[in-house]
Amino acid sequence: MFTPFILILLFTKAWSFEPPEEKADVFAKKACPAFLTFFNAAYLAGATVELPCYCKPHQVHSVVWFFRKLGSGSEETRALADHHGNQLLDSSRIPHGVDLRSRFFIRLFSLLLFRASVDDSGVYICGSEHGDYFYAYDLDIQEVQKLGPARESASISRKRRPRQRSGEPLYRVFTAFRPWSRCDRCGVPGEQVRAGLCYVHSRFLHVRYQGTNRTVVSCGSEAVPEAFSRLKRSRPGASLEVRSCHVTCPNEAPPPSVVDNIMVFVGHSSKETQVQVSYLNHPADQILTLGCPDARPGMAVAWDRGSKPIYRLHSQASPRLYIDAGHHLVFKPATLQDSDVYYCWLQGRRVAEIHLLVYTSFGKNSSIWSHPEFSTAMQVVLKCYATMTGVFCLLLLIRAGVRLRRDAHTD
Repeated sequence: MFTPFILILLFTKAWSFEPPEEKADVFAKKACPAFLTFFNAAYLAGATVELPCYCKPHQVHSVVWFFRKLGSGSEETRALADHHGNQLLDSSRIPHGVDLRSRFFIRLFSLLLFRASVDDSGVYICGSEHGDYFYAYDLDIQEVQKLGPARESASISRKRRPRQRSGEPLYRVFTAFRPWSRCDRCGVPGEQVRAGLCYVHSRFLHVRYQGTNRTVVSCGSEAVPEAFSRLKRSRPGASLEVRSCHVTCPNEAPPPSVVDNIMVFVGHSSKETQVQVSYLNHPADQILTLGCPDARPGMAVAWDRGSKPIYRLHSQASPRLYIDAGHHLVFKPATLQDSDVYYCWLQGRRVAEIHLLVYTSFGKNSSIWSHPEFSTAMQVVLKCYATMTGVFCLLLLIRAGVRLRRDAHTD
């Protein structure tokens, strides 16, 4: 009974454990700015956005996140939720409030926004329930307007430069591409993606908004003056480039040691090598979005339907089933034929297996009589009923014939 524990004590690995040191309070080292500034952050639509609250007074133990929609005045700033999960203080005046509330979560003072949309662009402020502001973001969510194969041109594309009368340009718009992701699959052909976000360079940006430097912010930032009317009207978006790749899978993991076997026997395995298996039921004719577990912006994510890979470039021809910029598998809408097993790859390794069952759902305005397969189902039922009735009648006739023959022999 005590043999596994005795064997653990015999190995030096069991004695090498040391408790983690207590981490210092990061908020006690970083003071909040005396003059509130807004830090520019740009993301692709569909991505999961995390906005950390980098500073707060050490005596404040919970924070409240405030939101102001893009283009609104300061009087439209409203509270989202506090650290304890309490929801909107005034939900009736929040633009697209229901949709936003269902997709945000506060973890360790940071605001997490799932599947961000263009309408979520605006100012996000970390503060207190008393109306104090500590840290602020100027969030710009850009819709992907161009999805296609990689170009051979430079990673930065330049656009028109409106000029002043003196000849100096008012601003310059360009697309900055992020590095290529790693190959999203191994052993089979995969894809690599890179996102290109729209930025503007100008000396006339608002001073309270900070980007990579004082003269560069994203195109949808509130730092862009209203005088740049052409840029405001065009609303340039982001682009996503895709290219094919093929890499070999890494060598098999070394065989587990004796300590690993003992830990598995005890029930404490430290290796996460198993694929997560989940089951999902979803009504037909409704939008369905599948997310890959533990996926973060910048990671390589791929999807398979059974043994058939789903590629981004090929899915452009089928707008009903596609992979969005946030690496979610979107069914728009889901149909009965979509019931299958789907696999998710993360950073070149298969990590999830989802068994999807799409079932027929009857709403208030629909009935079973209006189902397209109703007539076929009724024909099958009637044929089975007629066959069973015929067999029953045949058995009755055989039974009656046997009785008549037996009675005739008796007489």
